[in-house]
Amino acid sequence: MPVGTKIQREIIAWFWVGLAFLLINGTIGQARVIPSGSMENTLLIGDHLIMSRIGYDAGVPFTSWHVPLWRNPKRQQVIIFKPPFAPDTPDYVKRVIGLPGDSVDIHDGAVWVNGHRLTEPYAVGASEPYELHTPYKVSDNCYFVMGDNRGNSYDSRFWGCVPRKDIIGTPVMIYMSLDAPSDAWEPGQIRERFFAYANAILHPGSVRWRRLFHIF
Repeated sequence: MPVGTKIQREIIAWFWVGLAFLLINGTIGQARVIPSGSMENTLLIGDHLIMSRIGYDAGVPFTSWHVPLWRNPKRQQVIIFKPPFAPDTPDYVKRVIGLPGDSVDIHDGAVWVNGHRLTEPYAVGASEPYELHTPYKVSDNCYFVMGDNRGNSYDSRFWGCVPRKDIIGTPVMIYMSLDAPSDAWEPGQIRERFFAYANAILHPGSVRWRRLFHIF
């Protein structure tokens, strides 16, 4: 077979691989980077996640069109969603605390659901209600969420519950974790992100190796 034909077939094969990846990335899974410390110590700034949309949400790549599917999150499950107060901003990652119909109360540094204190070994710091008027009744088709880092999380205590239609998936695995300045992971910071990745290559110690391939 002529070399030119082999190269042409190789290019075509890689084209279809790339296309399949883009379609899969948009419809059943996506990658996310954690830009803030609201979910510490479960998720750290610079953690790179693979998110599963299977059963939660279906979308069309390169568009904002999506529809919710049949799965609903469980209590204390970590979810990824579009913030209902600003849907055009980057997705949020929080933990489900209250399910539809639940009564959520926060006092004595702890969270209470339907009159029972929630056991939360993942929580960092005392839980405070802040702007939440308690007890809070979770609306139908809505979920009350909080960050694990209770003193540094902008969550349902400030802006209410998350409608089911805004939930797009759940994290599956940490595939990379870099100890880098937090501004490297903010939207649009291409230069800073490039330097973070370059630094990881030159200084492997900035990679949090023990966090790699952690499964949720």
